[in-house]
Amino acid sequence: MARIRLAGIAKRFGAVAALEKLDLEIADREFMVLLGPSGCGKTTTLNIVAGLEEPSEGQVFFDADDVTDTPPHRREVAMVFQSYALYPQKNVFENIAFGLKLRGMPADEIARRVRGAAEQLEITHLLERRPSQLSGGQRQRVALGRAIVRQPRVFLMDEPLSNLDAALRVSMRTLIKKLHRQVATTVVYVTHDQAEAMTLADRITVMRGGVVQQIDTPAGIYDRPRNRFVAGFLGAPQMNFLTGEVGPSGDSFRRGDLSVALAGRFAAGHKTILGVRPEDCAPAEGAAANIEGRVTLVSPLGSEQHVNLAVGDTELVFRLDKGLRVAPGDRLGLCIPRDRLHLFDAASEERLDGARP
Repeated sequence: MARIRLAGIAKRFGAVAALEKLDLEIADREFMVLLGPSGCGKTTTLNIVAGLEEPSEGQVFFDADDVTDTPPHRREVAMVFQSYALYPQKNVFENIAFGLKLRGMPADEIARRVRGAAEQLEITHLLERRPSQLSGGQRQRVALGRAIVRQPRVFLMDEPLSNLDAALRVSMRTLIKKLHRQVATTVVYVTHDQAEAMTLADRITVMRGGVVQQIDTPAGIYDRPRNRFVAGFLGAPQMNFLTGEVGPSGDSFRRGDLSVALAGRFAAGHKTILGVRPEDCAPAEGAAANIEGRVTLVSPLGSEQHVNLAVGDTELVFRLDKGLRVAPGDRLGLCIPRDRLHLFDAASEERLDGARP
């Protein structure tokens, strides 16, 4: 087990800055997810932790040990990649055992560890098969088994589920979460899939353009995003945004004829962006409604429906109960609780927290 600390890490590839002064602490046995779009620096960060990339600046610590210049094979880390990287000529037992054999471990200890990992991963019946005889999900379990038997200080996972179909991704997320509880090892997990991040992480580090945007628990990031990027990146459908300004009394958001009461007081006339999550609403009529518009599209999804609502010249999307009868062309009023509204500065796009009214 290890506590990981990245101190002032920067990485440049020629004139391109992949990471800019990254400071990050990952607690012992924590499941940390690095989340962000392609090219944001999350895989570079993972490779620096593994020792596969050298930082241009900064230091990497495992507990109190500076491992910045320590080669990968001496860092006691195990990596699971997007590609399974299995040896096609070896069976499952041999693939899982390969790293242990290279270390010269006794055969009986190798067998004990391999069978123990196979039981955890529910692949004991596959130990004699070759990779070509396995499904994608089974191959990924073998790759996880190869990492588990090493009993590393740190597990590093780089989008390990991206090659699997939707149903398999859900079942594998459950398996990885259970494994983390069983092996009690520090995990650093890279993904661009917000569902993976929200379900797996103890904490999430949201990255953009090589810069950390926010580090918090899944609930903290979802409920109190630090800026518009974070707010829009998490959530499906993504958060709705309306540009406008704070009203004269300082306790409302104004956009043309639209006026929405806010939970705090802000500087009157301040140019702002109002954020509303699609699920934070309920149908309402008359004075109870604080957002109203014309329905442009209804998308039934079985357990719920997504309703597109034209509010002025902006189209918003809301998640509503499947039992609500609504059709394109209808007028629909919605009530959004004040404490579920998010307000961002129009210029900096940073979150605004107003004074208590």
